[in-house]
Amino acid sequence: MRRPAASKPVKKAKISGKIPGKTPGMASAKLAVKPAEPAMDVAVGRRIRDLRRTRQLSLETIAARTSLSIGFLSQIERGLSSPSLRVLATLADVLGVGIAALFGASPSADGGSDHVVTRGLQRPELKLWRTGISKQLLSPAGAENKLNLFLVHLEPGGSTGDELYTHDGEEAGLVLEGEMMLTVDTETWSLRTGDSFRFASRRPHRFSNPADDAKAVVLWVNCVTGAG
Repeated sequence: MRRPAASKPVKKAKISGKIPGKTPGMASAKLAVKPAEPAMDVAVGRRIRDLRRTRQLSLETIAARTSLSIGFLSQIERGLSSPSLRVLATLADVLGVGIAALFGASPSADGGSDHVVTRGLQRPELKLWRTGISKQLLSPAGAENKLNLFLVHLEPGGSTGDELYTHDGEEAGLVLEGEMMLTVDTETWSLRTGDSFRFASRRPHRFSNPADDAKAVVLWVNCVTGAG
């Protein structure tokens, strides 16, 4: 009696062509996992360094005025550290500019719109990727601008941190999407879509998105009153 089913090489051939646990394209997917946020840190650091040198300020002077270490400031300027919004606001104050001047973007050189219009696809963006906050500059970029308009995106859990901070100027905003917790001095408010706010930036403040699964979007205005 014959038993033809004793050897079936077809199934083995199929299995031998696969590596267990791997799927096509997995290697290329792994390469694309890490985003390029550090490039933003480099651009912001370069802008801070250029502003400092233009104002002929040493790292020692900046460190003394901000209570930040020289080593930390050097890391920021070289793009090796991602500063928080609180740190950027402090540096902007010492450099005598609004925070919009730290976006690493310069006004358009074409002169066509005389820096009046900012096109939707040309908005400079500052991603504070470690804290879940990004700010798009809606007004034309420029270190001398006193009034700046931003579109602020807060990822779920995004926050300026537990520590309150202050800086020059005034600010106001309108919550377009989601929810934002805003603390000014010792009072905290929960703001939802349609709610707005205004306060002097010298008052200690912080803000965050308390949601676990929804982004918050805020139209934010900063007016620099003492810089320049």
